[in-house]
Parts: sequence; C-alpha cells; structure tokens
Amino acid sequence: MTIKRRRVIKVTSATIASLWRYPVKSMMGEELNACDLTEKGLLGDRAFGVIDLSSGKLANAKNPLKWPNMFQYRASFTEPPELSKPFPPVRITFPDGQTTLSTDEAQNEKLTESFGRTVQLATPSSHDIQFEGYIPEDMKELGNPGTIFTRNSPQETFFDIAMVHIITTSTIDTLRKYIPESRIEPRRFRPNIIIHLPDAEGFVENDWVGKVLTIGGHVQLKILQPTPRCVMTTLAQGDLPKDPNVLKSIVKNNAGSFGVYASVVKNGEIRTGNSIHIH
Repeated sequence: MTIKRRRVIKVTSATIASLWRYPVKSMMGEELNACDLTEKGLLGDRAFGVIDLSSGKLANAKNPLKWPNMFQYRASFTEPPELSKPFPPVRITFPDGQTTLSTDEAQNEKLTESFGRTVQLATPSSHDIQFEGYIPEDMKELGNPGTIFTRNSPQETFFDIAMVHIITTSTIDTLRKYIPESRIEPRRFRPNIIIHLPDAEGFVENDWVGKVLTIGGHVQLKILQPTPRCVMTTLAQGDLPKDPNVLKSIVKNNAGSFGVYASVVKNGEIRTGNSIHIH
C-alpha cells in the first residue's frame, strides 16, 4: 500500500500580524495580542447581536439603508473572556460617546433610542437568525443592483458564513496597487486574522482553499472558501471615507473576493507573531 504524504507549503516568514475580535455583530471591535481559538472562532467573537424586533432579523451593516450608522458603534469586553466561564460584560460606545454595558437593565432602551428602531441586544440561540444585505444601485459590477437579499447565519451564531475570516498583507498591498487613490486599510474588511507575508504578491489566499493552516505548531484552521465582499467594504469607518471603488476593484480584479473563510480543526491559543505553515 502506498502512503500518500500531504505536501507542506512553507510560506517564508509567514506570521500573524494582528488579531481582531468583534464582540457585537457589525460594530467596531477590538485588536488583540492573543486569544483562544475555539470551534466558534476567536473566543467572544460575535458573542452578541442587535435584533430588530419588528422583523426578528439581525442588525447588519450589510444593509446600510436600514442600519446606516452601525460602524459608528464600538464594542469591547470589560475584561478578557476565559474558556469555560460566562462572558464578561461588553461595553458598547454609541456614536455620541455615551456607553452602556450588556448587563445594564436599560441597555435595550438606550439602543432603541440610539438606533431609532425597537431593538434588543441578544446572544445566539438554536433558532435560525436571518440578516439582510443591500446591493447598491450604482454597483453595476454586481448582479441585481438596487436589491436587498436575505441570508441565514450558521446555526447558533451571528456569523455570515464561517467562523474565522483571514486576509494577508499581500492581498491588502495588491489592492492598494490597483487603486492607489483609495485608502485600503484592514479595518474595511473586518478580518479576524491578518497574516504577514513579506515575500508574497497577489491574492495568495485564493490558492489556500482546501488546505490547512497550522499556527504556532498546534492550532489548525481549514480554509473553506474565498470571502465574497459586499457593500460593507465601501462604507465610512471613523476617518475612513465612503469609497465605492474598493468593492468595484475587488470585483474587477479578484472576482469579488478578498480573503478567505476558515473553520477550526484544532483549538488553542494564538497570538501575534505566531509562525504559520500551510499543508
């Protein structure tokens, strides 16, 4: 019997450049030095979501017609979450600078007043959670411009498709070359893991689909698919301006994808600076 060995692709000096967690779906998140990676992604990622009580759907920056200010809200844990313990409170900072905690009795009233819609802060349940997305009318590069679509989150999560979103510095730099007049910063794309690839060029993650990333010699991620991009990448965030050319260039130069989605094969702690190998 012939034993087939899996080919190991060693990416020169590939390391974790930064880690990001988003405690509340579609709000700005927090940068981390280290985090436990579980079967549901970075511990505490998308632990909460804002539910529109009129529709039962998840508030989502993918539909800026209904939720135009999602990226003006920021969420962070009051202390680092720990495995096998309840999550600590999340502090939500409103566009006007006021704050509320996920444990405040008046949190939903404050959120409702701020959003101008009757909403409720919630955690994922066993029920299917739907969210909406909007395809801009002026985005002729995409199909069905001017329409709204509805999708289901994976069961018991507030994710879009998969638990971990990865982009590389190579992909970021490549898009910068295509549209040098635009500000291409990682926060536009809401990654969980940014991988530093000093010697690579192009949208290298496209070739990783189906492969396994080993991080720090132990933790493993299975690359599932390219990450399809949407109107969120064009929205203003803090001092980043609205920029439709970001999505137009991604569609033109990489079939609408930017980065990859992954599932967790082996749990464990990951941290910035960890080495990465691809199998």
